[in-house]
Amino acid sequence: MYEQRVETVMRNLEQRGLSRLLVCDPRSIQYLTGAYVEPGERFLGLVLAPDAAPVLVLNALFSVPANAACEVRTFADTDDPLALVAELVCAREPLGCDKNLPARFLLPLMERDAAARFVLASDAVDDARARKDDHERAAMRAASTTNDAAMGRFRELVREGVTEAEVAGQLEGIYRELGAQGHSFAPIVSFGANAADPHHEPDGTRLAPGDVVLFDVGCRKGEYCADMTRTFVFGEPTPKQREVHDIVRRANEAARALVRPGVRFCDIDRAARQVIEDAGYGPYFTHRLGHQIGLDVHEPGDVSATHDAPVEPGMCFSIEPGIYLPGEFGVRIEDLVLVTEEGCEVLNSYPREIDTIG
Repeated sequence: MYEQRVETVMRNLEQRGLSRLLVCDPRSIQYLTGAYVEPGERFLGLVLAPDAAPVLVLNALFSVPANAACEVRTFADTDDPLALVAELVCAREPLGCDKNLPARFLLPLMERDAAARFVLASDAVDDARARKDDHERAAMRAASTTNDAAMGRFRELVREGVTEAEVAGQLEGIYRELGAQGHSFAPIVSFGANAADPHHEPDGTRLAPGDVVLFDVGCRKGEYCADMTRTFVFGEPTPKQREVHDIVRRANEAARALVRPGVRFCDIDRAARQVIEDAGYGPYFTHRLGHQIGLDVHEPGDVSATHDAPVEPGMCFSIEPGIYLPGEFGVRIEDLVLVTEEGCEVLNSYPREIDTIG
């Protein structure tokens, strides 16, 4: 599996006129080798070169699985890790570099002329990661199935007078009970007018009758990320809450119905946005429709008006239209979709219709 991924990246590099790549993003290294390390301020780099096994340059304080698909060269805190990197690359050839290579390491490599030139080449790995293989597809399904189950538990935490922070603090325990590794990102729990802020951080706001309750949550399972949003109402919804929720649900549905190989990301965004604009709420849909997802909750390649590339089998991304009315409430409904050879598979099955709590 890892050998095939490295081969794909090497072909991508060759198409860019490169033969060597220094990968520093921990999740990309995990994708290519099965070894995950968070190095903090210390150097971490995987060197890919033709006709050679990947070599991981790693501080000796860390360890990797014995079956990691790479050679490992370690250094101590008092050693110069860039000397190891310079030995593994070629001073006469350009070196592809990862977007996560910090300037504190890149600039010294440039000063010692470790390569003929340094080229941003993260897309060689990003393009490979965007097309999920069978193992990854299964992992994404499992993570989303767990997220669906968790959402049913989360709504049970909602009661009058509870705070957003109190609810948010209980979510990780539920994920772990369901077999997940924890959150894939900091959860968003928003009550009432706070739901009009797409990235609201849970605070001391207490739930009151008539409030919308928005959960934007995701777990990590088998190292892969889930992400889903549902919006409830605590008590009887008002006519306006019902109207807005229905518009967002229809926008989500219109976008999901369009997903299949060859359709452009921008056209998927347009399908959802058109529903909201036709209903008169266009100015209140303030963000892109979605983002790609996998080992990271946000991976390169968004679902937006400016991304005109076609979707391809194996790509996985979110569909998350929303309407945000400042001072009133907000509604977002988010699902993950996996592009198949003939259409798409919706990874979330939790109901999208308006649901009341209490």
